[in-house]
Amino acid sequence: MIKRVFITGASGCIGQYITETLIRETPHELYLLVRNPDKLKVPLDARSGIHVLSADLREIDRFADILKTIDCAILTAAAWGGWQDCHDINITTPRVLMDLLDPQVCDRILYFSTASLLDRENNLLPEAGDLGTDYIRSKYEFLQQLPNHPLHDRTMVLFPTLVFGGDEEKPKSHLTSGLPDVMKWSRWIRFFKASGSFHFIHARDIAEVVKYYVDADTPKTGWFVLGNQPYTVDRAISELCKYLNKRIYFRITLSPWLIDFFIATFKIQMAAWDRFCLQYRHFIYQNPVNPTQLKLPSYCETLSDVLQASGIPKSTPTN
Repeated sequence: MIKRVFITGASGCIGQYITETLIRETPHELYLLVRNPDKLKVPLDARSGIHVLSADLREIDRFADILKTIDCAILTAAAWGGWQDCHDINITTPRVLMDLLDPQVCDRILYFSTASLLDRENNLLPEAGDLGTDYIRSKYEFLQQLPNHPLHDRTMVLFPTLVFGGDEEKPKSHLTSGLPDVMKWSRWIRFFKASGSFHFIHARDIAEVVKYYVDADTPKTGWFVLGNQPYTVDRAISELCKYLNKRIYFRITLSPWLIDFFIATFKIQMAAWDRFCLQYRHFIYQNPVNPTQLKLPSYCETLSDVLQASGIPKSTPTN
């Protein structure tokens, strides 16, 4: 069945992977909302049925007629800083867009949030609403309002964990952009141990998961964390060193008091949310969804896969 799919944030890192996957692997008619069409680096001419809509998300009512015909909406657009922008893009406009969908036509909405909002039992983390950045607090507030919306019962909320992705064509995620700096510090990082754990996922794998749920015969609703199986910080450091062929002779445990010592000594400025994350340490979740879990091919299951996909070369043996 060919569906009419509306995508916001199509020019972002996750958005471009989703758009490219749906173009190449489905027959669906796609409506791509972007502020700057020049940022779209996907094969728009690969087939028919691809429509680029150039507008700010705040102007979403311009597309009311189109939205009434949409079967599936994928909402990836987000503002990252400045409370007014975050409030407009992360709270107000998704609600307005959902208001414009026809309940008799649209049977599924895939809304992107962030796993930073959740505790280890996949419930909302109160500190995210109290201490979070503008981005996190706005995402938190939207989820609090979502149950009151008439289309709540057909909305699938996706919570990406740490996201890697991007290349010369597609915009890089914040993590992928920061990998070169991590490589510079790897010669020192290898000598430290720290308590902590996390999940990650590549944007290309997110796109495969999204395609799966777009094509599913029965719509899914509820909350779904997107991520591979959890990594400890120590495992990540060990795997990084193995990839770079850097030997580990000893490791110093970074206890909380030692971390506080470094913060005070080097006068590191930390926001309340950053300090909370440093103390919380274990950002792990229940039942993460990824291609492997859905019996689909996975692009990046391990940190080594991520490093290779990001163009980080393996190093020759060194001390």
